[in-house]
Amino acid sequence: MTSETTTDTLDRQNQQMTENLAKKISRLRDLAVDIETETKDSNRYLDRMDDDFNSTTGLLSGTMNRINIMMSSGKGNRKICCYLIVALVLVFLILYYLFSWLTSS
Repeated sequence: MTSETTTDTLDRQNQQMTENLAKKISRLRDLAVDIETETKDSNRYLDRMDDDFNSTTGLLSGTMNRINIMMSSGKGNRKICCYLIVALVLVFLILYYLFSWLTSS
């Protein structure tokens, strides 16, 4: 009789350990699926970001080409470009101080 109760106790403990192991495996599987989903979402986001940067690069290179053409076309255009650059710097500085003043208030 003692061997039967010992066997039953061991069987019960074995089943309980098996159930605990199955729960842990299930949690690990769910975690792996969540990691896979997050990875796929991150890759999609990075791909879209790469496309945005590529289009911005094309836009900026076209703008730089136009500025280079305008700078090399003559003295009159150089004077206008200098005024334009100074005006843009001043606008930037005014906006910078305006935003810093608004955020500090």
